[in-house]
Amino acid sequence: MTGKKWRRAVVLGGSVAGLLASRALSETYDEVVVVDRDELTDLSENRRGVPQGRHVHGILARGQQIIEEYFPGITEELEAAGAVTGDVAGDVRWIMDGVPMSKGHSGLLAVSVSRPTLEARIRHRVRALVNVSFLDRSEVVGLRFAPGTHQVTGVRTVDRDKRGGASDVDADLVVDTMGRGSHVPRWLTDHGWPGVQEDRTRVGLTYTTRHYRAGPEPSPGDLSVDVVATPDNPRGAICARIDGGRQVVTAYGILGDVPPTDPEGFLDFLKSLSSPEIYEAMVDGEPLDAPVSYRFPASLRRRYERMERFPSGLLAMGDAVCSFNPTYGQGMTVAALGSLVLRRHAAGDGAPDPAAYFGDLAREAVDEAWRQALSNDLGFPGVEGLRTPEILADQEYIGRVLEAAQRDGAVAAAYARVIGLVDPPEALRAPRVRAALGPA
Repeated sequence: MTGKKWRRAVVLGGSVAGLLASRALSETYDEVVVVDRDELTDLSENRRGVPQGRHVHGILARGQQIIEEYFPGITEELEAAGAVTGDVAGDVRWIMDGVPMSKGHSGLLAVSVSRPTLEARIRHRVRALVNVSFLDRSEVVGLRFAPGTHQVTGVRTVDRDKRGGASDVDADLVVDTMGRGSHVPRWLTDHGWPGVQEDRTRVGLTYTTRHYRAGPEPSPGDLSVDVVATPDNPRGAICARIDGGRQVVTAYGILGDVPPTDPEGFLDFLKSLSSPEIYEAMVDGEPLDAPVSYRFPASLRRRYERMERFPSGLLAMGDAVCSFNPTYGQGMTVAALGSLVLRRHAAGDGAPDPAAYFGDLAREAVDEAWRQALSNDLGFPGVEGLRTPEILADQEYIGRVLEAAQRDGAVAAAYARVIGLVDPPEALRAPRVRAALGPA
């Protein structure tokens, strides 16, 4: 006997959200089974199920803290694997409308690493948990319900190596971490459950990425240079030092502005940004691959917390609940926050209550990140959406904060702590920050 409360949890999806969910559930369930259609190894390699994995990825500061809490020493392991670390306000060069933000000391760690390496190291640590197993190269094709009840009792899978090799996997709890493309909402309506409300913000984002041999430029002392897209200059790019002695350069455009995938066009796009630093560094750089693009049509939030009826034995987290504009780097951190909510509800006295869980998930993991992303997205005039008085006031105030951050490193550090989801938004209205803004 393990002394744990429940027999088996099944996690749908073996990406970062699924791995963190598995770690959280391993404390309460005798067995946690991770199901994924890809072959899951501990190698640092791109995989089909994560098409965005080739592009730049960011772990916000709060996400880094949670991952380190789950897996003590993993930050050192990532550094040993080539990850580059520094202060999120002191070692990252932020440039907006051609003007860099001042450097400050936030006290928060930034970890710059490729998505495949990060995922491989987390998966290695999860695989070491004695009660977690992986059912890879298996595709989930449906939910199983107990006859005559509202209880999900498992999933139906198909072995991708055996044609027609279908099987059932029983579970006390099923957690959907299959991302924005999850079929769970459709499976629920097929079983007579109401459809989940979806909020979408269409940003028409395309980002194009190329890797280069790491060199001293564009900013020798910084782990990344971020030329941020703004309403006045709606093109952006990030150049980050990552593992493998490489620099990853991801350029992005919104509302149908597509960074080209031919090498000359890619460089021309970098040259058109509000700051020339990345272009000047890469024009003579040594490319390691060809540019590749990824399209992201809209931010998506599934409002599970508003559903009046929902089956027991089923939860969701990560991009399966909320998928953000990736230029803000919020996805993995919101998944990490969601795993803390999952961990707490799994450890409660009874089986997790979906209504209570999704309410807490919204308040504790999603709401603030969604508010920040929505406010930023609606700052671009071509993005459709309701610009409420609250959003307009927030945009005006954050604009003043960013202007002050250009001349005051302490304001820049305070801003970094808020967008890193460590400090609440009220921290930007502290007396020290307000004094630096000057008169309205």
